[in-house]
Amino acid sequence: MGTLAFYRHNVYVTTATHAPSTPAHPTLNRPNLVSVGTVVWLASELMFFAGLFAMYFTLRSTTGGMWAEETAKLNFPFALVNTLILVSSSFSCQMGVFAAENLRPRRTGSRFNFSQWGMTEWFLLTFVLGAIFVAGQSTEYALLTSEHVTLNSNPYGSAFYMTTGFHGLHVLGGLVAFLLIIGRAFAAKKFGHFEATSAIVTSYYWHFVDVVWIGLFLVIYVLK
Repeated sequence: MGTLAFYRHNVYVTTATHAPSTPAHPTLNRPNLVSVGTVVWLASELMFFAGLFAMYFTLRSTTGGMWAEETAKLNFPFALVNTLILVSSSFSCQMGVFAAENLRPRRTGSRFNFSQWGMTEWFLLTFVLGAIFVAGQSTEYALLTSEHVTLNSNPYGSAFYMTTGFHGLHVLGGLVAFLLIIGRAFAAKKFGHFEATSAIVTSYYWHFVDVVWIGLFLVIYVLK
């Protein structure tokens, strides 16, 4: 009887010692489904803008000298400044992402200590820069309209307003997204990984909008 008890005790000790070294179900690192879905959706948006670029080049190749005459009415310095404003918003957006990844929704230092800004402050700055870009684009539309360049004036007007107009709508959508993310940060009792993920995927969209505009700026204002 004592031998049997000693044997059982040894089996128990051996099992308890070696069991944790071989997990039954190995852990897998799965990609974030929200991020993957956002990337897939942005790929479809890229195809949409590719179609707009194709339309622009097709109309340009079939209109002859009229295209050069109309592009001469563009205000290149004004558009360049507006472009730099939008590009700078990508940097402030990414700083907000870094803060969100560190789970820092709001600033922890003084108002002018930018190194201690949180996601909210950086995203507010991004919103302001994006709003300035939209205001600048609206101003340019008013100036071109006074030069008789409208959506229905000629093929160039149609191509210009459709390409830049659809991009402007995407910028407005991004501005609404920033407001929602900022509002969620204030509403959440605790800023966690769910809120941080929302901020990160919003930055994917904003960077995409900025890259598309750089392409439009080069085609419309530089290459003409």
